[in-house]
Amino acid sequence: MAPMIVAQELYREFRTPKRHPGFLGSIRTLFTREYNVVRAVDHVSFSIERGELVGYIGPNGAGKSTTIKMLTGVLVPTSGYVETGGLVPHKHRQELACRIGAVFGQRSQLWWDLPLIESFRILKEVYRVPDETYERNMRTFNELVGLDELLNTPVRQLSLGQRMRGEMAAALLHDPEIVFLDEPLIGLDVVAKEHMRRFIAEINRERGVTVILASNDMSDVEWLCKRIIIIDKGRILYDGTIEELKRRHAPYRTLVVHFGEDYPEIRAEGAELVRRDGTRAWFRFDRTVNPQRLIADLSERYLITDLSLAEPTLEEVIRGIYEATPTSPRARSSRGGEGKGEP
Repeated sequence: MAPMIVAQELYREFRTPKRHPGFLGSIRTLFTREYNVVRAVDHVSFSIERGELVGYIGPNGAGKSTTIKMLTGVLVPTSGYVETGGLVPHKHRQELACRIGAVFGQRSQLWWDLPLIESFRILKEVYRVPDETYERNMRTFNELVGLDELLNTPVRQLSLGQRMRGEMAAALLHDPEIVFLDEPLIGLDVVAKEHMRRFIAEINRERGVTVILASNDMSDVEWLCKRIIIIDKGRILYDGTIEELKRRHAPYRTLVVHFGEDYPEIRAEGAELVRRDGTRAWFRFDRTVNPQRLIADLSERYLITDLSLAEPTLEEVIRGIYEATPTSPRARSSRGGEGKGEP
């Protein structure tokens, strides 16, 4: 079966006239062809299979949103090839629109002054959703995120968390095969975020919807995704599982042990004592070491009252990757020059 999304050497640059200061500079700007060239996506290649839930992550200006816009047909690539659902997005925008859904955290597809239910009814007609499908989906959305209590409220009166529930339902109303989520959980409180996470996981698991999640919140990505693609300055740094990423870049785990006595000397086979505070000690060990074996070794020689295993968070791992990556300017301006970044 062919991948749901294919990107090959995908490249996108933005050109803006180079402006010169002062009155004479303005005249010069009008009559010369000097440009600032910003390379937003720099020869990106990947494929996503049907039913995958993939995190697409990177710092602000890394190229996430530009990539998604090319995958959905909003932007035309400067060069390279992209295929979404078997279609070239910018050539088949109308046909593709019926097969995809999108949620952008900062932009709404709901009608601001109308009750939420009216937005759904309008979208039902726009996408020509059959009555049976519409009713089935509305029942499902109510079960998952409790829409009934919001339907008669104007969108402008909804809280951010309530509106995002409506946005997600609107994006899925027509049973899309692929859903693009660009910062869909931004600004949500803990309760609202939990509802939305479960909603996203449910539609991916039960409906087999392919989901691409672009986010700066690593806790959301770690909760939802097994595979992630990391992009920075328009280039892909990593494409693989979170577990493999941690194995490569965070090879150690930490066992925190509370001892029943203040032993003068403590040690553990296969682990390094890195810190001690009274009866509590921190042991660092390689990810290949079985923690159960380590715990059994300590229990044979010492009285243990409590212990915990500390895993590095995805945010800590990715921060280390960025810090280890040589920095370079995000854009380089010159006549016909090239730069990196996303405007």
